[in-house]
Amino acid sequence: MDLDVGGLLRDGWRPTPFRQFILKIHSRCNLACDYCYMYEMADQGWRDQPRRMTRATISLITSRIAEHVRTHRIPEIDLVLHGGEPLLAGVELIRYAVTSLRSSVGPETSVNVRVQTNGLLLEAAFLRAFDELGVRVGVSLDGDERGNDRHRRHADGRGSHHEVRAALQRLTASRYRHLFGGLLTTVDLRNDPVATYEALLEFSPPAVDFLLPHGNWDSPPPGLSPAEHATPYGDWLIAVFDRWYGAPIRETRVRLFGEIIRLLLGRASRIESIGLAPVAVVVLETDGSIEQVDTLKSAYPGAAVTGLHVARDSFDAVLRLPSVAARQIGDRALSAQCRGCAVHRVCGAGLYTHRYRAGSGFANPSVYCADLVRLITHVRQVIARDLRKGTA
Repeated sequence: MDLDVGGLLRDGWRPTPFRQFILKIHSRCNLACDYCYMYEMADQGWRDQPRRMTRATISLITSRIAEHVRTHRIPEIDLVLHGGEPLLAGVELIRYAVTSLRSSVGPETSVNVRVQTNGLLLEAAFLRAFDELGVRVGVSLDGDERGNDRHRRHADGRGSHHEVRAALQRLTASRYRHLFGGLLTTVDLRNDPVATYEALLEFSPPAVDFLLPHGNWDSPPPGLSPAEHATPYGDWLIAVFDRWYGAPIRETRVRLFGEIIRLLLGRASRIESIGLAPVAVVVLETDGSIEQVDTLKSAYPGAAVTGLHVARDSFDAVLRLPSVAARQIGDRALSAQCRGCAVHRVCGAGLYTHRYRAGSGFANPSVYCADLVRLITHVRQVIARDLRKGTA
């Protein structure tokens, strides 16, 4: 989208400072998941990145974050250690990154740290360090063994479920249970939705994130033919929602469902995949280059690139980019079709990445448009029914 950021500023719009900083502390992975947006989709820029972030690069990054925090007087930020597989960076480099950032921002700003890992390296040394540093741990798992090992495999074809299960048993033991942040699961239509959800419940996760597989209008996700107006992903998620919502006790938080309910009740979303809240997330690659949210790599080569680098550019410079402003101006960035939709303030056109079409860029509905409308409509009906009964 070609935006006149100067014009927006003159009209009174102000960018939302970044509050979540994703460090790609290691650019390689010890799994070969076939749906990975980093390695298997349009952008192959990872090949040009250093394998491991250096301490010098981390120091530059933490100085820039501290500058941003002081400029905007931000009381709390999130640091997400990501990859690739972040644990490949090793305990000491992770320790350096966390302590360096907390030291740089000072006591006026609290730093919430979490790591998103495939779990294969989650041994005692990491758990001890994360306990000491107060790092929450999110683990990627796609359900039971059959469902997980459809995609989450080693390069030689071996599944990863047994290893991840063992890691989760270590993480959820009494000594480290408080570090468990939740499970991240990518939807596969071939996996039974309720069986998948219940397989995740085995580990009593505090939260579950269901992710739609990345795709767009030019490269639709598996099993979806947008021209047919079918809703296979909406139907899959509705089956999980009904099981989750209908349980006699709340077994876990499912972030997508919780955020839809928040939006239906008039509150703002806290995740980028739904709603119209400004996206305040920025990614730091292993070489110190500054990028937009990295799922954009699934759209086309260079989609996440800003051309900026922590050695010479501030995060305020990133906020002034039209491509970043487009994700902060709410419904003004939506297509006319989306603005005319009855659920657009809840849907928000879905994840920005999923709107891409060559020729019109991201000024489109989500490729999951029909699925999102189906899911949101169902949730709204269920919540409205219970509000009428006084049971919501």
